[in-house]
Amino acid sequence: MNGPVQALLDRVDGDEIPAMTREALLAEILRLPPEERIELLGDAWDAIAASPDEVPMPAWHAAVLEKRLSEPHRQYLSWDEVRERLKESL
Repeated sequence: MNGPVQALLDRVDGDEIPAMTREALLAEILRLPPEERIELLGDAWDAIAASPDEVPMPAWHAAVLEKRLSEPHRQYLSWDEVRERLKESL
């Protein structure tokens, strides 16, 4: 592992971060240059996406999905259809 995640871990291991509270972690993240913060967010997002079953879905998401799927006259397109339409519009 390298990049901003390793840099942050090195600081924790080196006792530069006094307590790993949420506030302390955020303060350290905000000390990183913007490009490293973006990379760190990408790494965090990848870790979340790797375990989608662990991410709770709010009840309102399920309600909106059920409502949209139950609308009788809605036309839904497959990803292939969307891609074809986009290609045709170019």
